[in-house]
Amino acid sequence: MYSWVFVIIMGALCTCSKVSAAGDSYDGELGMEANITLDVQTILTSLNTSQGLIVTNLNGANNTVTFLKEEVAAECLIIGSDSSCNCSTGYTWSNDVCYTYSCCNDSTCTANVSYITPLCIPKVKVQIDGSVTFYSTWDSHNTDLIGNSLRSLNGLQALTVTKSTTQSAAILANVSVKIVTSKLQDLINNLQISLNATIMVNILGMVTILSPNTSVCYESSTVLKCTLEQKTDSAGWTLNQNGLNPGIVVQLNNSCAPTESSSCTALTLQKVTGAWAGTYKCTFTTGSVTHTATTQLDVSLLPDVITMETSPLTADCSQLPKNIPLTVSTTILPSSGNYVVWWNCSSGISTCELNSPANNKCNAIISCPQNSVPLFVNVTFKNTKGQTKTAQVSIPVISAQSRFCQSEDIWPKTPIGYTVFNLTCATGRSGNKSRYCDNTGWQPVFDNCVNEELNKALNDANNFLMGLGGTQEKATTIFETIRNTSNTGSNTSIADISASINVLNVMAQASENIVLTDSIFPTFVNAASNMVNQTWKAVNTSILYSMSSSYLQSVENLVANIKVNGSQGVDSTNMNLTFCSGAECHMTVFDIAVNINMTNGTLKVFAVKNLVDKLNNNYKNTDATALLSATLQDNNDSSLKIELDFPNEGRSLNKAVCVFWNTTDMDWSDLGCTVNISDENHTVCVCNHLTSFSVLISKDEVSPFNTILEIITNVGLAVSIFSLMIFLTIECLVWSAVVKTNLAHFRHTAMVNIATFLLLADISFLASTRPGILPDIWCLILTMCKHLFYLAMFCWMLCLSIMLVHQLIFVFSPLSKRVFIVFSSIVGYILPLLIVGSSYAYSIYMGKPYYNKETCWLIFNNGLDSSIHAFLLPVGTIILTNIFSMMVIIFTLVKSWVPSTNKADDKMTAKSMLKVVVVLTPIFGITWIIGFFQLLYPEIDPLKFFFTILNSFQGIFILLTGCFTEQKIREELYKMLTAKSNGTYDSTKNLISATDTRVK
Repeated sequence: MYSWVFVIIMGALCTCSKVSAAGDSYDGELGMEANITLDVQTILTSLNTSQGLIVTNLNGANNTVTFLKEEVAAECLIIGSDSSCNCSTGYTWSNDVCYTYSCCNDSTCTANVSYITPLCIPKVKVQIDGSVTFYSTWDSHNTDLIGNSLRSLNGLQALTVTKSTTQSAAILANVSVKIVTSKLQDLINNLQISLNATIMVNILGMVTILSPNTSVCYESSTVLKCTLEQKTDSAGWTLNQNGLNPGIVVQLNNSCAPTESSSCTALTLQKVTGAWAGTYKCTFTTGSVTHTATTQLDVSLLPDVITMETSPLTADCSQLPKNIPLTVSTTILPSSGNYVVWWNCSSGISTCELNSPANNKCNAIISCPQNSVPLFVNVTFKNTKGQTKTAQVSIPVISAQSRFCQSEDIWPKTPIGYTVFNLTCATGRSGNKSRYCDNTGWQPVFDNCVNEELNKALNDANNFLMGLGGTQEKATTIFETIRNTSNTGSNTSIADISASINVLNVMAQASENIVLTDSIFPTFVNAASNMVNQTWKAVNTSILYSMSSSYLQSVENLVANIKVNGSQGVDSTNMNLTFCSGAECHMTVFDIAVNINMTNGTLKVFAVKNLVDKLNNNYKNTDATALLSATLQDNNDSSLKIELDFPNEGRSLNKAVCVFWNTTDMDWSDLGCTVNISDENHTVCVCNHLTSFSVLISKDEVSPFNTILEIITNVGLAVSIFSLMIFLTIECLVWSAVVKTNLAHFRHTAMVNIATFLLLADISFLASTRPGILPDIWCLILTMCKHLFYLAMFCWMLCLSIMLVHQLIFVFSPLSKRVFIVFSSIVGYILPLLIVGSSYAYSIYMGKPYYNKETCWLIFNNGLDSSIHAFLLPVGTIILTNIFSMMVIIFTLVKSWVPSTNKADDKMTAKSMLKVVVVLTPIFGITWIIGFFQLLYPEIDPLKFFFTILNSFQGIFILLTGCFTEQKIREELYKMLTAKSNGTYDSTKNLISATDTRVK
């Protein structure tokens, strides 16, 4: 029996169809028997009721479905075993029908296909762009081969094959269905074999791309997303034909596909600027086939950099009243941004009159203020989103009271404490020059004019870091620029060296996200080698140390991040790079032997010449011999130990320290490194970590004599500190018992202050015996403490000597307690503070160092303005005064001596004189006079020896001579020890036994 069957496919039902609350949308199809085809519309309408169609899902829950659009997609006429099907207008056969039953395009299909889902699909516009590269010359029959092969594609609407050259051709095809990539790849594979050629095709129209519909805000974050309903091998993005890679701006996510049979790539941009506006293209690739889609991203721009310049650079208001014309101009990089620009000024500057349609210049008048407070001008840019960006320029003011540097060449008259900038650079260079004016006058010009090629390389490196154009070829070009501009024979400025280091630093950061292979090593190593061949004449040492540390860290990070795959290393003039794999690695780099045992991975080792002298070194009086860096690839073993054998260059008697470069402190550190062997030939270091290593060798030979002196100093200071603490304790215990008269009070007050300040000075000295490990601020503090405490000690010695001499000369006119206290307080407390404070202030004012970082003591040189004279002159004066006082005391003893035939009396007088000398020498600081002779004759070792012993143990000498030689103290201590409370003291006894003015 014959029957008519109409199959009605309802397409495009997915538009905003709601399934439950989830808001999902779907496509559906419905087949109908011929008997009811006349009522198709009625049936379709009944499905879409006001209440919707209730559907039960797999979980048993009911959902309401609303049909928004329905269409008839195909009609089939089946009579017995015969079938005839056609797709409706706007539809074409699905790929399953085409490739299974050869029913393609708009033809009538006589096969029984009515059960296939989907049967017909909506037509789409898909374009195929292809290129053919022949290994032989073009042949006319190639066109037929290509055409016949591609015509088997479903939905082919048009095909053009055009010969480009004798060995290439272009393909352009339009199809009306979404192409099956695997089918097209099979066709391409067969064609490549038949044509002996390479074919690459790009498909447009199958990728869905989502992006913002309007321009995005400046420095905002935005997301672009592409999806493809087929699985592919890889995905990527480009901006204006430059590849995008992960970076600080670019974040890529290729795992956003909703199903396993589809592909997805999402691009997130962080803080977009003008550089990120343009055409974005996403690409999915499988074999020779790529699928692409493009979109335009607009950014509401603001200037990334605003450069402002004033004329004049400074305002000379030294002659009042005065009005000064002022012109301020601003420059930004060319862009398509549509800005509103306005200016505002500080008080003292009249409102700007715009001098350009683009509002990039204004004219104003400076009404000179009464003081030297800087004036300023602001410029503000506003974009279409209402965002603003403001820049400011200051105009230093020279008032009638200002101190200033006189105008010189291109540098105008400038007040002290200001830096002026000049934007004039030589041809082929860009940047600025600056000069600082301080109390001593103009400082050297800081030339920050950089080679324009280096500037371009720095911009490329920044793009590389952000994720724009990060390719192996681009990285090679960047390093080639550094190599060429820092060529050994060229006159490279410090600004160029600094810019090159910045490029290395940026590339090191970028290499953490973008994989660089070892093919880049030769260019990179030669560039880094050329850089350290130059003399880095920095403005000051802090800039030099910062540059050298940044250079080392950047090179180390690049070597660590660049992947090694078969490279044998690179040997250049100033850098040697080598690799090792295996359980045991033994290698030599610039005469430095390296040994390490490891289970897996690759050891990367490089050595650098001409760098250690540019690095900071707080290990005083030492030199670094060489620098070697080691890192491991594909190995995370934290228990590894590395052995380094450094040549010692014949300095066998010098002290050696194994160190590594601490990138945090920007200095050498010996943590984790020990000296295994050190002799005249080499120093062997063993370290429990990997980084940059070196050996620090003492500049001076460490002789046994110097070692003995160091031991004597430390032991003597410790003994002195302990002795002085005992002395002060005894004074506290016996004070009330021994201080019965004004003279006793004067003497013990002076002795307590002498002991206290010597104790503090010895503690400060002991704390600074290793200045190499002290921060600069602590070195300064300890220097000032030693300077102050030693001066205070000598000043109180002076007070004691003056008091004793006064008592010997003016026997019947004793000092009052009030006079002594006032006099000693001024001399003992205020005078040392004034000397130390004024010497430090003078050093700061004159811009000269107050202390030596290598010794944590005052500066000593041949100049009269060195800070050591603030110690030597007062101390020398006091010592000479005390020597005079001691001579007066001895002379008084001699004068009071009456010649006698009794030899016992003569012997007693001689002993009294000797006792005076022994007691007063440490109390009056006479031993320090040896130090003056040592300064005059530093090569005489006995002077060093005696000075070290006498002054290191000064504390115990004061304990013995200032405490135990006094009879009253001995008696009081004896009473305390024996627990006796009886007995009286003779208050008429001499002031001190050591200074007895009567011959017993």
